[in-house]
Amino acid sequence: QVQLVESGGGLVQAGGSLRLSCVASGSGFSMNVMGWYRQAPGKQRELVAAITNSGRSNYADSLKGRFTISRENAQNTVHLQMNSLKPEDTAVYYCAASPYGLGSSPSYSRDDSWGQGTQVTVSS
Repeated sequence: QVQLVESGGGLVQAGGSLRLSCVASGSGFSMNVMGWYRQAPGKQRELVAAITNSGRSNYADSLKGRFTISRENAQNTVHLQMNSLKPEDTAVYYCAASPYGLGSSPSYSRDDSWGQGTQVTVSS
């Protein structure tokens, strides 16, 4: 497993932007795939975006075009650039890492690692 530390959350007005970052430390194999999930109050945790160590990425269909995931392998860092934010994007955003993959719903496999989460609040 790896240790994941997120940063960059906060309060932003609708239409604004935020950039989340997550720094990982630990086994390189365990961070083959890194990504972001989010969980809004009363809702299940859902995948936002994921990226492999070769740069292949995938997104939740509803977020394509507004969110961009990127990765710096040398710094073990993954970023999530969020543009044109909407109040419905308000959630706790969690960084995740897995040696095998990150699905649309979290598997909570013991092979996967999670950050503590960072709050993103979008005001209308």
